[in-house]
Amino acid sequence: MKRFAHALLCASALSMLGTAALAETLTIATVNNGDMIRMQGLTDDFTAKHPDIELNWVTLEENILRERVTTDIATQGGQYDVMTIGTYEVPIWAKQGWLLPLDGLGDDYDVDDIIPAIAGGLSYEGKLYAAPFYGESSFVMYRTDLMEKAGLTMPDAPTWDFIADAARKMTDRENGINGICLRGKAGWGENMAFLTALSNAFGARWFDMDWKPQFDQPAWKNTLQSYVDLMNEAGPTGASSNGFNENLALFQQGKCGMWIDATVAASFVSNPADSTVADKVGYALAPDTGLGKRGNWLWAWSLAVPAGTKKAEAAQTFVSWATSKAYLELVASKEGWANVPPGTRTSLYENPEYAKVPFAKMTLDSINAADPNKPTVDEVPYVGVQFVAIPEFQGLGTTVGQLFSAALAGQMSVDDALAQAQSVATREMTRAGYIK
Repeated sequence: MKRFAHALLCASALSMLGTAALAETLTIATVNNGDMIRMQGLTDDFTAKHPDIELNWVTLEENILRERVTTDIATQGGQYDVMTIGTYEVPIWAKQGWLLPLDGLGDDYDVDDIIPAIAGGLSYEGKLYAAPFYGESSFVMYRTDLMEKAGLTMPDAPTWDFIADAARKMTDRENGINGICLRGKAGWGENMAFLTALSNAFGARWFDMDWKPQFDQPAWKNTLQSYVDLMNEAGPTGASSNGFNENLALFQQGKCGMWIDATVAASFVSNPADSTVADKVGYALAPDTGLGKRGNWLWAWSLAVPAGTKKAEAAQTFVSWATSKAYLELVASKEGWANVPPGTRTSLYENPEYAKVPFAKMTLDSINAADPNKPTVDEVPYVGVQFVAIPEFQGLGTTVGQLFSAALAGQMSVDDALAQAQSVATREMTRAGYIK
């Protein structure tokens, strides 16, 4: 009898070892944004359903994530099985053959439910190459109490002049309140996301129809000078080091009158567990200058499967779970509808429970207001609202971002920053063959 029991124990142990040996480990590179951190906390739901798949997370700051995944995929390093990438990278990398098409998401995934503007940016030649974890535009988040104290009423669709005037009136240095917080940290997806979108509203553009850089034109001078002047008068000290996460913390701590940034931030500034001003936040469209374009962007943080992975089936299984309707319901059941990843599915905005979320409609309106095919006042040869969808933009955008961050920090004049941006962009576009 003892021998039989011992044999059963040994068989059971071998079976467990066999299961462990068969388990695949997915290495997932992601950004340290709140929604992604929340996803990691909910992955017990995934592993319970898929005990044969283990997850290894690599969570990185935005600029570092972009650098690491770009290097890995361009060199076919094979370090990651799932990558968090954005609307800029997907069509470029798909064209290069660096990503696998997502054709294994399952029969109940409902690809057609993805908001068309978001799905279009994540597709190449009619195929989806990344699934959106959340979609976003940008809009104004503001303190309703400080706006009232300043004797002002925020319009649903403000002008830049109104924003600038309100920021100056809401600034209260003695009490540590900055009238406005805006991105200043250098990076093509950091300060240049905001400034490129803003420049569209000012009538500026990166390139003309001959791919000649336009930083020597009055519209860019007006854009950058207005930004630097306003930040010097109404922004926080050290703003040239502030990106999304830094400004989020400032706003949550009650130190910003207004913040123009990603619509996805709304759930974090309105959550009483994180924000000291949760009950005093209003929302408005990103500002314009009367030229027909608003300074709002279009973006999706998405999950993609690199072509070099040897675990493609398991990777798509995870991507399907993390970007499904069921995941949205899981978040809602645990943390409420206001904390559901926004901007991805039409059905979410048709849900009467989600319609009660105060920023839901403004988020969808902002997404629909962005037009990546006609991003600027004047005609341009590129697509992309807050970026230019060419491979060279990643490096060029970061270099220009460093110059503009230096101008904000007072290390060079606006004129010098623009002149150097014009020079480096002309050199790069000539070298790459765009300028004949």
